[in-house]
Amino acid sequence: MPNIKSAIKRVRTTERQTTVNRGVKTRVTSTRRSFADAMADGNKEAAQKAYNAFASALDKAAKGGIIKKNTADRSKARAHKSIAQMA
Repeated sequence: MPNIKSAIKRVRTTERQTTVNRGVKTRVTSTRRSFADAMADGNKEAAQKAYNAFASALDKAAKGGIIKKNTADRSKARAHKSIAQMA
């Protein structure tokens, strides 16, 4: 446990931010899972809606610095490619 006042504050700040970031990452994972389920069902309209939610979650996570921008772009590109191959 830190002894310096500013270090104690940083520990509290880090704990709060870790909780927020975990929620955002969970949202990304959940939307990825729902997209994969829609792809497995073979319904293109449902897959497109799930992709839109997934892409939005990725963009929000990248904007907040929770994941890297290139990681978000790569995931979106792979997901979009799988939708294109579905037709």
